[in-house]
Amino acid sequence: MPVEMLTYAALGARLNVSAAAARSLARRLHLPCSLSDDGKALVHVDLAAVRHTPRPRAADKPANVSLLAAEVVALQAEIARLEAVAAGHRADFERERDRADRLMADLSQANADAMAAREAKARLEGSLQIESRAGRSIDGPGHGARRLGHLAAELVEADRKARRS
Repeated sequence: MPVEMLTYAALGARLNVSAAAARSLARRLHLPCSLSDDGKALVHVDLAAVRHTPRPRAADKPANVSLLAAEVVALQAEIARLEAVAAGHRADFERERDRADRLMADLSQANADAMAAREAKARLEGSLQIESRAGRSIDGPGHGARRLGHLAAELVEADRKARRS
């Protein structure tokens, strides 16, 4: 068959495809091209040499609407199931976060109580060291013993608070 000079639209009509598909085919096959007097592209093509079977368009394919509707319903059911699972996980997360917050508050309180007990212990040890160096109380008899008794009571109270926490 002889070589013909066709526009993309004419080539598409002869091959039963769109003009854009005909242009794409001409590029793929490296067909020579020139411009016509009116500015349109002309493709030099031997239609006998072109072996092209057009693919069916999406609009041409018969659609089974009932199968698609059933698939949509199944996907919606799966989405609902996954949302329920996600809600359960979210509730678990919230519960564990609240538990962690309570534990952090308890730990903070325990640290504060332990710090108070260490401070009381340090005061008591300092007082004992001062008493042992002096050998006696500066303020008179019995005052050092009372002071030591008060510090020991503070230490015991701080220890009890730490154990309760």
